[in-house]
Amino acid sequence: MNVAMILAGGVGSRAGFGMPKQFVEILGHPMIWYTIDAFQRNADVGAIEIVCIASHMDAMRAIVEEGRFHKVRWICEGGDTFQGSVINGLEHLRGKVSDDDQVLIHYGDSPMVSDEIISDAIRVCSERGNASPAMSSVYLTAHRDEPRSTTTWLDRDDVMVLNAPQALRYGYALWLYEEGRRRGLLDEVDPHTVSLMLAMGERVWFSKSSTMNIKLTEPEDFLLFEGWLLAKEKRGQTT
Repeated sequence: MNVAMILAGGVGSRAGFGMPKQFVEILGHPMIWYTIDAFQRNADVGAIEIVCIASHMDAMRAIVEEGRFHKVRWICEGGDTFQGSVINGLEHLRGKVSDDDQVLIHYGDSPMVSDEIISDAIRVCSERGNASPAMSSVYLTAHRDEPRSTTTWLDRDDVMVLNAPQALRYGYALWLYEEGRRRGLLDEVDPHTVSLMLAMGERVWFSKSSTMNIKLTEPEDFLLFEGWLLAKEKRGQTT
């Protein structure tokens, strides 16, 4: 079984909405609605778990009920950090999924993920044991020699931009976080599962990605997402 773990445990303070950004309404639905819908529609995803900020558990249940998201089988509380939320989500799945089932760890604030990206992460994980959507940078890249300057150019074809969903076999994901805790790495790495993998010397396998598969972080990202939805609506595409 392929289980999507959608992380919605953060407060999203940088977006400046005065509320968790995953609950900000965009064209009639909370932003998290669109993220859940992407996995609900994917034929390869068998179940969904939502890791939610504790203060909005009832609101999340209402969203799931209103959206008739029947694949959502579990809603659990998030942690104080990204890694803590992933750990809570993995622990909540104990006894509910097998070690060979695949877990797709996805940011609740990345609603523009496509069907192709989800399915290719599943495919690569089935073949290799893990997967992360990745693509080379579309921008000129450089190494920062000083806080505000550089003299060193980097070949952008050698710089991979990783995003979500990050797919792992469930048993491997449990080992990864247990070993990461044992090594004292959980508070030292960037807030991504692949960051932990790389800190532990694990190999990350690439799957398909897109420049549109972004996290909504700044206020202007929400304007971009709204425009994307309107463009799809104009072309008669479903969300």
